[in-house]
Amino acid sequence: MKLEEALDIIKYSILSKTYQVVETEKIEIKDLSAGSNWKELYRTVNAFLNTEGGIVVIGIKEKNKSYSFTGYNPNNESKIKELRNLFTDEQNNQLDLDEYFPTFELRSFLDGSICIVYMEKLAEEEKYVYFKGAAYARKLTGDHKISERSKQQQRELKEEIKFAQELDKVNGSSLSDLNVDRLNDYIIRLNKDIKVESLKADIQSAVPFLSKKRMIREGIPSYLGMLVCGKDVKDFIGKRCEVDGYVEVSSNRELLVAENKQVIEDNIIQLMERSIGFIYQNIQVGVSYEKGGNESPEYPPSLIRETINNALAHRSYKIDNFVTISIQPNESLSITNPGSFREEQRIYQESDAIKFRRIIPIPKPKNPRLADVLKAFNRWEGRGIGMVSLANACLENKIDLPYYSLLHSESVKLTIPKGKILDEEMQYRFSMFSKYIYIKNNGRKPTEEEKTVLAYSYKSEKANSRERYTIQLTPDNNHFGAISLLEASGLIFKHAASPHYSPIYLIDRVLSQEQFDNKLRAIFGAFDALDASYKDILNVIYPFYKYSLEHAVSANFTGNYLYRKQHRIISSISEFEDFKKDIHYKFSQLEKQAFVVRQDDDTSQFIINSYFKRTPSIFDKNPK
Repeated sequence: MKLEEALDIIKYSILSKTYQVVETEKIEIKDLSAGSNWKELYRTVNAFLNTEGGIVVIGIKEKNKSYSFTGYNPNNESKIKELRNLFTDEQNNQLDLDEYFPTFELRSFLDGSICIVYMEKLAEEEKYVYFKGAAYARKLTGDHKISERSKQQQRELKEEIKFAQELDKVNGSSLSDLNVDRLNDYIIRLNKDIKVESLKADIQSAVPFLSKKRMIREGIPSYLGMLVCGKDVKDFIGKRCEVDGYVEVSSNRELLVAENKQVIEDNIIQLMERSIGFIYQNIQVGVSYEKGGNESPEYPPSLIRETINNALAHRSYKIDNFVTISIQPNESLSITNPGSFREEQRIYQESDAIKFRRIIPIPKPKNPRLADVLKAFNRWEGRGIGMVSLANACLENKIDLPYYSLLHSESVKLTIPKGKILDEEMQYRFSMFSKYIYIKNNGRKPTEEEKTVLAYSYKSEKANSRERYTIQLTPDNNHFGAISLLEASGLIFKHAASPHYSPIYLIDRVLSQEQFDNKLRAIFGAFDALDASYKDILNVIYPFYKYSLEHAVSANFTGNYLYRKQHRIISSISEFEDFKKDIHYKFSQLEKQAFVVRQDDDTSQFIINSYFKRTPSIFDKNPK
């Protein structure tokens, strides 16, 4: 709700003797006509400063769901102006917060006047400020003391900010290298809710504002200033303002060749928009009939936007290198960033037989001043939302498992595979173990949500074993109900070495199995003599025989499952059909040699022949 709307509602409520709530996370109503409740005002102002900024309207009383106009008392002017110097740091040192109080405004209202106090939110490196030894945060319409844990997290963040690369001065640049039009574009966005700054006629008149926002330091543009409003930005900050986009196609199974390349160089907002445009130009965009004929891109549009925005917001600006976008049609979308993860974000275990490598979404901007700029353009939401959105999109079955590769100490690659986490391969696996799951789940079939979490756990573990980091599930992923049920049934469990503050859940060891060679060897004896493709088939038939409600499996099902497991998607119908024909042939050979038998004489469903007796076989490498 904007201020003008709130004041109109209050005026109407007073005149009509009605009531409608107007206080929000950023608007507070105070009376103060009798000089009381000053401590409440100070706590609210402190909370606004420590949270997202806000507005206090002084001269209106709210009580028992009723408004009354009490008016502004001019004798309070000195106390209101003292707000700028009323707060301290954690060590009780008085602070001058003049820059965060851009306006005190007297405004006519009914038959008198009100006072409006505007506050901007504190920069990350200056939080938190205190009133009488306590720091407050705004939550909904209330002011609440900030917890010690939150204070400690902020202390750690402030230490990091001391070394933020975005605020380094750009050597060789000057004020004349900044573009006032692009600066004004930022100011217009900054004023969208509350007018906090006037447009600038030229760069020289903008110096106080540029200094306050750390876009210049000691009269010299910072990397932040150049990214937001620099002229000829490439000449000054090099590859930091560059995104290279590639479309890569396979010339064979291993070699990728760039079919299309685009080099994008621009200021930060334009760089984001053009990078998102490059992705849209080079991915498939179909039509969804379920949504009335709307376009349906390979990857969710909101996810594309957030992934690119977060890549540029979180990259290291200390490193003079570009961001890379790589698109493999029908396969994946990858973004490679200069920089790396904080050590506190990485949870990994390498000494155990079961390895895990996870990344914890942590709501700490690497470039906090740039994050503030991007918020004004609705380009960054904070709170670690990029990773949370990735995990949520995966759990909503819109993408397959996203993962990170640490290429070296100065580069991180995010890969988002096309497809679904609960894809056909996983559905096949759940059919394969349906009886086992049913029994462990106390006679209850798993819900789609539970199967999705199981698929996430299974695929995460497989990815972790290949030195790929996956996103740690958190309460923000809206999945904890499913996790609780799965843990209670024993279908997932906590890894013994996982930290208590962020437990790592692994899938049941039976469900994680892909090879049953020892079991098959015990039955057949001749198992080791088989070619690999026959072993693969038997490793599908055995778990059906042992763990499935269906008990038996067809050659058609086995062909579908093994092809999906090896190729993920069907890119060639003829190749897929040839593969399945080969599976059917090998089923007939396994039946001929009595490795498998039909469940019933007239069905196409096969089971393991548990009464197998070894005889000289065409499968034997050295038949006797």
